Amino acid sequence: MIAAAILIAVAIVVFASQGPVYSTRMFVEAGCYALIALGLNLQWGYAGLFNVGVMGLIAAGAATSMIATFPSNPLFWNSGGPGLLGWFLARLGLAILLIVFANMSDRIGFGPKARALAIAVAIAAAWILVTEGVNPMAAEIETKATWIGGFGLPVFVGWLLAAVVAGLISWFIAKVCLGLRADYLAIATIGFAQIIKTFLKNADWLTRGTLTVSPLPWPVVKPAEGEFLLARSLYLCLVAVLIIVIYLALQRAWNSPWGRMMRAIRDNEEAAAAMGKDVNRRRLEIFVIGSMLIGFGGAVLIHFTGVFDPAGFIDLNHTFLVWVMVILGGAGNNRGAIFGALLIYVIWTMSAPAATLLFDALRDYGKVWFDWDAPSDLDSRAFQMRVFVIGLTITLVLRLAPAGVLPETVKHRK
Repeated sequence: MIAAAILIAVAIVVFASQGPVYSTRMFVEAGCYALIALGLNLQWGYAGLFNVGVMGLIAAGAATSMIATFPSNPLFWNSGGPGLLGWFLARLGLAILLIVFANMSDRIGFGPKARALAIAVAIAAAWILVTEGVNPMAAEIETKATWIGGFGLPVFVGWLLAAVVAGLISWFIAKVCLGLRADYLAIATIGFAQIIKTFLKNADWLTRGTLTVSPLPWPVVKPAEGEFLLARSLYLCLVAVLIIVIYLALQRAWNSPWGRMMRAIRDNEEAAAAMGKDVNRRRLEIFVIGSMLIGFGGAVLIHFTGVFDPAGFIDLNHTFLVWVMVILGGAGNNRGAIFGALLIYVIWTMSAPAATLLFDALRDYGKVWFDWDAPSDLDSRAFQMRVFVIGLTITLVLRLAPAGVLPETVKHRK
């Protein structure tokens, strides 16, 4: 009740100070972050998996939905690009099959060393297959059509495909990284996130690189003739429905035998394995499901902003901030993840204008009262206050509530 009252009070202050149009936009974006935070909470709060590659999954989901839903490019379809793209996809499928079969080679009698060698050879062969196919295809598409364009599918289809692609990427990451210790897992997931971002920035044939793609289609009525409030309100209602549906599904899973098993693996992996639970399989399962939610949230967010720019995905906004939301809200509690996302995003967004007002007052009254000349870059410093405010918020909350504002509720069974 207290958390709900805090959110209501914050919403009233924001709407009163910023107006309904800007405030609605802020809460739509905060809702999209809540979807992403639910996915990370599933990984960290349910299973204790330290995923620091959130930004990469958001970018992958956003790129997938953009390609699926953006209108088609006639120049691409009238060139030799589609044939080369099909040939490239066939090579990519063959490369994936080689790695999968090498990974399963222990089932036909390969020992650990032979299996490791088979995987290394499969990866090398896959690299050759993919690179030999992508270079002529990219040159043809970029020369004749600039990029492939989209496929004009409905937005909801794009969002679902974003979840699927994020899940497939996370499956590969998990097969490589989930056997690592927590700190090494963090390093590995950061590396994969940077690989994804670098690929999207440089794959001009696929994403237009740094040229950006806009405007992306909306699942509801888009703003017309300056009428933003109705369109953003409809989008906010849609995001709220998605949050409620996903929250109820996760709560049902949390209270099921599956959820209890995941908590058992998180709290004592050795004991869970001794009870016959397939620890690696379950960790892989929850890592993929959480990543699908993250990719889905990234797609919902990018369609609202309307612009796809690979350079716009940065670790500070799309990894660090999401972790702050989950930790401060309360890891292991889905309501805590939603509360943390909404509150932290509002604090993050409002800290810059609040700091600007404060600095303007210091500039004016400092000159009158103390004959103090403010630095010329005071306005730019106000924008940087966001990091300070978030850091101060983290310090205060973790000092007063180490487990978060809404910590996980532990039920003791007799």
